[in-house]
Amino acid sequence: MGYLPLGAAFGVLLATSGLAWWWAPVFSVLIYAGSMEFLAIGLVTGGVGLAQVAATTFFVNFRHVFYGLSFPLLKVRSAAGRLWGVHMLTDEAYALLATKPQQGMTGTRVLATQVLCHLYWVTGSTTGALLGAKLGLDAEGLGFALTALFVVLTIDAFRVSPDLPTLVGALACAGLALVVAPGGMLVLALTAFVLVLGTRFALGGRRGAGPAPLPGPAPSRREPPDA
Repeated sequence: MGYLPLGAAFGVLLATSGLAWWWAPVFSVLIYAGSMEFLAIGLVTGGVGLAQVAATTFFVNFRHVFYGLSFPLLKVRSAAGRLWGVHMLTDEAYALLATKPQQGMTGTRVLATQVLCHLYWVTGSTTGALLGAKLGLDAEGLGFALTALFVVLTIDAFRVSPDLPTLVGALACAGLALVVAPGGMLVLALTAFVLVLGTRFALGGRRGAGPAPLPGPAPSRREPPDA
C-alpha cells in the first residue's frame, strides 16, 4: 500500500518538473525502479548524455545483484515468468518475499506479489502526475518519500529478525562509504556489507564445527542399571 503515496509523490514531482503527465506511466512501466525513476526526472530534464544515464543506472541499481542471491525467483518455473520477475524486482518486493519462509513459497505467489506491487506503483504515479499537472501542487520535499520508505522497510525487517550486529554493521558500512566515496557510496557500502556478512558466516561456521570424534568402538546402546 505504501506504493500508492510513494508513486503519487513521484508523479507530482514529475509533473512539476515540466514533463507531461503521461511520462509517469511510461517511466513506471519501462524503468520501474523507484530511486532510479526519481533520478531519471533530473537526468531527462537536464539533457544528460546516454552514457552518463547508463552509468548512473548501473550504480543506483547495483544493489539488485545482491538481492538476486536470496530472492526466491527459482520458484517461478517458466523462463518468461523469471524474466518478468527480474524486471519487477524492487526493494519492496524483496522485503516482502525474501524474508518469508521459503518452504511454502510458490512461483504464483512470487509473481502475483510483484505484479500487484507494480500495479500499485503505476496507479499511484499516474494519479500523482495528473493531480500535479492540474492542481499545480508543490513538490518540495517529496523526494524524501523514498528514503522514508527504506527506513520503514529496515524497521520491519529488524522486527522480523532482530539481529543487532547486522544492523550496526550495515550502518557502519554506509557511514564509512559516505565519508570515503560519497559519489559511489551505494556500491561501496553494499560491497563492504557483503564482506562483513561473509566474515561473520565464516567465523560462525568455524566456531560451530567442534572437534572431530576420536576413533574407537561404538558406544553401547544398553541402558545403564538403576542406581
